[in-house]
Amino acid sequence: MTTRDQIHAYFEAFNAGDTAAMLEMVSEEVAHHVNQGGVRRGKARFAEFNAHMTKCYRELLTDVEVFVGEDPTRAAAEFVVNGEYLTTDEGLPEARGQKYVLPAGSFFELKDGRISRITTYYNLEDWIAQVSA
Repeated sequence: MTTRDQIHAYFEAFNAGDTAAMLEMVSEEVAHHVNQGGVRRGKARFAEFNAHMTKCYRELLTDVEVFVGEDPTRAAAEFVVNGEYLTTDEGLPEARGQKYVLPAGSFFELKDGRISRITTYYNLEDWIAQVSA
């Protein structure tokens, strides 16, 4: 499977809500860099993050474009997050089922056929404005 195929498969699993498939695609020592947050290291922490996100948000990623450089161990993607805020996330505005649309991007590193780093960025202020309206 090519790097491009792996990243597309990751996003397809995300959109299907198949966090088990996402976990299969990442390395045991995955480094997950979350927008404006810390780094979660390891598959267990990544699984915890996914469970939390599934509880608080329902999201579908559209307009996914994957970019792979000359080095096939690194890739990037841009996409649009179409979401619904389900349950209040600590430190954020109260959830009332608000819908949001947010451009975002992720960077990936692969090692030994698995995703070893995921770094995701989006505009948190834009998201807060949308769910606070």
